[in-house]
Amino acid sequence: MFRQVLLSKLHRATVTECDINYNGSIKIDEALLEASGMREFERVEIFNITNGARFSTYIILGERDSGTISINGAAARLVQVGDKVIIINYGILSEEEMAKHKPCIVVLNDKNNIDKIL
Repeated sequence: MFRQVLLSKLHRATVTECDINYNGSIKIDEALLEASGMREFERVEIFNITNGARFSTYIILGERDSGTISINGAAARLVQVGDKVIIINYGILSEEEMAKHKPCIVVLNDKNNIDKIL
């Protein structure tokens, strides 16, 4: 049996940009992707802590160490600069893989710097 499980999470990221005219996606600082194990073009779910909106999109690469969390396209209507969001990705694991799996939780501060990794 396979199960869909949490792979990683960027917890309490602060939205730094919104661009309604961009063709979609979320731009994330390359260093944050590296720390979490998320990859460019991967599907992610975004939960807006500030207003409760939930949506999915795909990742595009942001400049390393910029702190960028940019929500683009139609999703930009669901957030505002300064909103706090949770960004998560899932994977499909076998029962054997699940027995050894531990999600990577990256907790961010208000400037999108890594506070701690759980």
